Amino acid sequence: MSAPFVYGKVTVKGVPPGGKEPRVSVTYNHTGQTPKRLVIGKTGNYCFKISSGIGGTLILDVDGVELARKQVANFGTAQQREDFEIDVSKLTTASKAGVVSSKYYRPPNAKTADLYTKAADAEKAKDRVAALAALNQIVVIDPADHVAWGLIGSVNLEDKKLAEAEAAFRKALGSKVDYTPVWVNMGRLRMAQKQYEAAIEILKHASSLEPESAEIYLLLGESYLQTKQGSLGADALNQAIKLDPQGMAEAHLQLAHLYQLAKANKMAADEYKKFLEKRPDHPDKKKYEKFIKENQ
Repeated sequence: MSAPFVYGKVTVKGVPPGGKEPRVSVTYNHTGQTPKRLVIGKTGNYCFKISSGIGGTLILDVDGVELARKQVANFGTAQQREDFEIDVSKLTTASKAGVVSSKYYRPPNAKTADLYTKAADAEKAKDRVAALAALNQIVVIDPADHVAWGLIGSVNLEDKKLAEAEAAFRKALGSKVDYTPVWVNMGRLRMAQKQYEAAIEILKHASSLEPESAEIYLLLGESYLQTKQGSLGADALNQAIKLDPQGMAEAHLQLAHLYQLAKANKMAADEYKKFLEKRPDHPDKKKYEKFIKENQ
């Protein structure tokens, strides 16, 4: 369970009966690794092993045309899930001829490639000091490297060095203002500082940049709850669940707790029931089942 993988499901809709099946593929790009590519059927799963911990980009294409890309978080959890849903009935010839977005792409710098490898190896060995040293060398050589600045901020954030993290995040955004992973981490930073109103504004901006990110809505929901804005918090948590029903299963518990505080026990019971359908082996299963039985 601690092996580093990025995985998920691709769901393809809108194929007419008897129509030609689209050729769907997912590619994982990461500096320092050879791009990995998997061809998927009409609906299927993908899984890539990540041999280093410095993040990358998932790219989904249909019949050779890029339709979506998602950033794999940096120094995040070992295993990350990213699902895609596409409706091929909405694809047109005009859209296929469009320009492909390179939202997060940054060309590799030959002068810093070895340092990225050192940072990745150090991170795998859980040597955060060495990882940070290598990343700091990268930004000395290439001060405009927003990816490296983002990684430096992430390491400092995990080490609870909040001032250093914020300084690095600001450097990253100074080089690439729409770099969504850094906006998300800035939201986490404000949450760690208990500045929840500021976190809300940052995460709302992040959601405008990446509206399909369940993680952003989860953090936004948590921030709303901290400011006692229950209705907005519930809306954000439900959006997180909608975008990633399995990955955001824990959001059901937060909704259940919110409903219990509001004395809406039947609604809380419904959320516990939905959670157990997704996490049937949870250690608190008996406690939740008891609450469900008493409040149906």
